[in-house]
Amino acid sequence: MTTELRVLRPTEWDQWYGTLELAFGGAPEAPEERALWRELTLADRSLAMWDGDEVVGTAGAFDFRMTVPGGVTVPVAGVTMVGVRPTHRRRGTLRGMMRRQLDDVRAWGQPVAVLTASEPDIYGRFGYGAATHMVQARIDTTRVGIRLPEGAEGVRLRLSKPDEAHDACEAVYARRVATRPAMLERRPGWSALPLLDPPSRRDGSSPLQCVLAEVDGRTVGYARYFAQPRYDETGAHGTVQVRDVEALTPAAYAVLWRYLFDLDLMDEIVARNRPSDDPLWQLVDNVRLCRLVSGDSLYVRLVDVGAALAARTYQAPVDVVFEVTDDFCPWNAGRWRLSGDAKGASCERTGDAADLALSVRELGSAYLGGVSL
Repeated sequence: MTTELRVLRPTEWDQWYGTLELAFGGAPEAPEERALWRELTLADRSLAMWDGDEVVGTAGAFDFRMTVPGGVTVPVAGVTMVGVRPTHRRRGTLRGMMRRQLDDVRAWGQPVAVLTASEPDIYGRFGYGAATHMVQARIDTTRVGIRLPEGAEGVRLRLSKPDEAHDACEAVYARRVATRPAMLERRPGWSALPLLDPPSRRDGSSPLQCVLAEVDGRTVGYARYFAQPRYDETGAHGTVQVRDVEALTPAAYAVLWRYLFDLDLMDEIVARNRPSDDPLWQLVDNVRLCRLVSGDSLYVRLVDVGAALAARTYQAPVDVVFEVTDDFCPWNAGRWRLSGDAKGASCERTGDAADLALSVRELGSAYLGGVSL
C-alpha cells in the first residue's frame, strides 16, 4: 500500500468527511449538522491519509482552551474526527496519523491533547489516559423528588426560545468555565453547537426548549431539553431528554432540576454526560431510582509534561520527582521535578532520584484531579 499523509485542503472537505461518516457506520448526518462541522473544521489542523485519489483516513484537532485545577485555562488540542476506511484498518493508518498529529500539537505549543473516545481501548497506546468520568441517569420522576436548598424561593423561571436566550445562557456558561476542571471555553463559532436541533434527529421529541432561572431580573442559570410525549392505555408516560443544565448558585440549579422533574405528562428524565460529582445526586431524595450508569468521558494526553504540570496548581504543597515513560513521544521521557502549591508550580528536568515511576498515560489520567495517583 502506497499512502500519503498531508494536511487537508478546504476543497477536499466533503470527500474527507464522507470517509469519516463511512468509518462510523456510513449513516449520513443531517444537513444542519454537516454544515456546522464544516464551519468548525480547522483545515490547517486536519490530516487526510490518501491512497491514490481516495481518502482512507481522517484526523482533526480543534483549538481549545480548557480549565485545569486552579481555575486557569490552558491551550489544548481537541482531537476529533478520527476515522479509517474499513478497507484500510490494521495497516498503520491510525498510528501514522496519531504520530503526525502529536508532533504538530507540540509544534503548535499546546501542552495537552484531549479527546472523547468512541472505543476506549484505542487511544491508550498513544498515551491518552481516561481522566474524567460521566454519569448517565434514567430517573423515574413519579417516585423521585428534589430537595430545594435555602434561597430557592427567590428564583424565578422563565421559558424562552433557545436562540433568544442564547446570549444569556452563554454568559452563564462563561462564568462556569473557571469553576470546573475539564470545561472548555467557547471558541468562535462553538456557541452554535448547543442550539443544534435537526428535525430529522428528534424521533418524536419536541423542538429544543429552554428555561431560564432568574434572580432580580438577572439570569443565573438555564436548562435546555426536549420533551418526548408517549401515551398508552394507562395515560401519559413522556420522557424529558436533558441536553444541558448550568447555574451560578445551588438554589438556581436545584430549581431548574425541579422544573424538569415536574413537567406535565412526563414521568421520566434521561440525562446523559452528567459529571460524576453532579450535585443532582445529593438533591434527589432517592438516588437508587435514578439508575446511574458511569462511563469514561475525557481522555487526556500530556504532550509537554513540564509545561502541562506547571500550568495547573496543587491544593497541598508538592515536591516530587517523577520518572516518566513515554514511548510514543520520547521527548517526555525521563525525570521531572514538580514543585508547587495553590499559588503556582514549576516542573523541570532533573537528575535526582525518582520518588515515583509512571507512564505518561497514567499521568494524563491524574492530570485533572478526577483520578488519584
